[in-house]
Amino acid sequence: QNVMFPLLASKTLKRREAEARALHYLDKVGLSAFADAYPHTLSGGMKARVAIARALAMQPKILLMDEPFAALDALTRRKMQEELLRLWEEVRFTLLFVTHSIEEALVVGNRILLLSPHPGRVRAEIHSHQYDLHSLGGAEFQASARRIHRLLFDEAPEAERELGFADIRIAY
Repeated sequence: QNVMFPLLASKTLKRREAEARALHYLDKVGLSAFADAYPHTLSGGMKARVAIARALAMQPKILLMDEPFAALDALTRRKMQEELLRLWEEVRFTLLFVTHSIEEALVVGNRILLLSPHPGRVRAEIHSHQYDLHSLGGAEFQASARRIHRLLFDEAPEAERELGFADIRIAY
């Protein structure tokens, strides 16, 4: 019912269709066995997955996800990244995904914006179309992650010039 609520409140779907869609997205996030559970009986990670299912059930054109997998354990986080990428392939919605994980940004993102500390300004823009979940252990992926880390944490502009990304734009 928690996942169905926005579908019914917005009059997007009738009850039967809303229930079917809610069950579909609960299955996508691995919670179909908990469809009838009360929120207070769910773990923090399960509640986060319900929120993701609720958002995806609305099938938005643009979806903002601010640290959506932060409360999840590593295995569930990986499964949710896989499922999010699969859903994106199916539906092709615009996703604005906020994360503090360099690896997650490289895997989930196509266009990565690195922000400076206060005030938050775009420090660099990186295109990372070439990476997916199978790239994590690869040497090129690890080198890119190290380069981004240097860009984020090194003060010297020389580190930025040495990045080697073919399509990176640096902003000051």
